[in-house]
Amino acid sequence: MKAVLFETFQEAPKVRTVADPTPEAHGVVLKVEATGVCRSDWHGWMGHDSDIELPHIPGHELAGVVEAVGKDVKNWNVGDRVTVPFICGCGACRECHAGHQQVCLHQEQPGFTHWGSFAEYVPIHQADLNVVALPESMDFATAASLGCRFATSFRAVIDQGKVSAGQWLVVHGCGGVGLSAVMIATAAGANVIGVDLDPAKLALAKDLGAVAVIDGSGDVVEAIKDITKGGAHVSLDALGHPITMTNSILCLRPRGKHIQVGLMLGEHAAPTVPMPKIVGQEIELLGSHGMQAHRYGAMLDMVESGKLDPARLVGDKISLDAAPEALMNMDKFQSIGATVITSF
Repeated sequence: MKAVLFETFQEAPKVRTVADPTPEAHGVVLKVEATGVCRSDWHGWMGHDSDIELPHIPGHELAGVVEAVGKDVKNWNVGDRVTVPFICGCGACRECHAGHQQVCLHQEQPGFTHWGSFAEYVPIHQADLNVVALPESMDFATAASLGCRFATSFRAVIDQGKVSAGQWLVVHGCGGVGLSAVMIATAAGANVIGVDLDPAKLALAKDLGAVAVIDGSGDVVEAIKDITKGGAHVSLDALGHPITMTNSILCLRPRGKHIQVGLMLGEHAAPTVPMPKIVGQEIELLGSHGMQAHRYGAMLDMVESGKLDPARLVGDKISLDAAPEALMNMDKFQSIGATVITSF
C-alpha cells in the first residue's frame, strides 16, 4: 500500500510503498477513505510523543470501509462504513470496564502506538469496542473530522464542561477543535465567545453561532469580563499554549471551569499556572482527552437531526502526496477548518 512514512523525527516524510496490514484476531483493517491532518500528528512527527517507534506512519482521524475482519470480531463485516475514536480502549482495564475508554490504562492510538491512517489501509484493534458505524448520509471527509477534533470538542463541552443554556463559554483558539466547540456549545444553548488572531477564523466562529469574537492580540481577559459582565462560566483552551491557557483561567468568574483541550507538549509541557486565582476563586481545572466510542451515538444523533453540521468544518481536501508538506507546516499555517486527505 501507499503510505506517508518518516524514518527520523523532524525530517521530511516520504510517500512510500509498504506491506499491507493484516487484522489481529480482535481487530479489523479499514480501507481509508479520508483522514484528517491534525496538530497532534505534527507533535508526533516532531518527536514529542514517546509512544512512537520509527519508522512510522502518522494519522489518527479517519473514516473508511472495513476491508478485513479478525476471526474473533462479532459486530463488523467487510464493507461496513465506519470511523473510530483516536483513542482505542483495551477492553480489560478498570477504566474500560467503567466506560472510560478515553483514559484506558493500556490505550492504543492509530498513528502513535502503531501505524496510522496516512495510508491506503490501517489496522484497528479491539474492533467490537472501538469501531463506530457511520450514518449512510455522512460523507467520509466529514466523518474523518469527527474522530479527534469534533468528538474531542463534544466531550469537552458536553461531558466535561456540562455546559447549559445561558452560560457564557469562551473558546481560545478557533482552529478545528475550537470551531467545533463553538458549534456544539451554541447548539447546547450557551453564549459563546471566540478568541483567535486570524480574522477569517473569527468570522467563521461568528457564522457558527458565536455571539462575540475577540482579537487574541489584545487584552483578552478584560474584553471577556466586559462582555460577560464578570467572567465566563466555562472556558476552553482549544489551542494548547501557555498564553491561551492562562487567558482561559483568568477570564473565568468565581467557581468557573477551565477545560484544557489543546495538547501542551515539548517546550510547553510544564506551563506556569495562576494558582492564586484557582485557589481563591475555586476554579476547576479539567482535562479532556478524546471521547469513547459508546458516546458517539449522542453526537451522531445531533448531526442527523441537523443540530450539528460538522461538514461545515471541513477545510482543504488534499491528496496523500500532499500530506507530508501539510503535516510539516501545521505549526506555521492552519487552513480554515480541518484539512482532510481524501485521495490516495
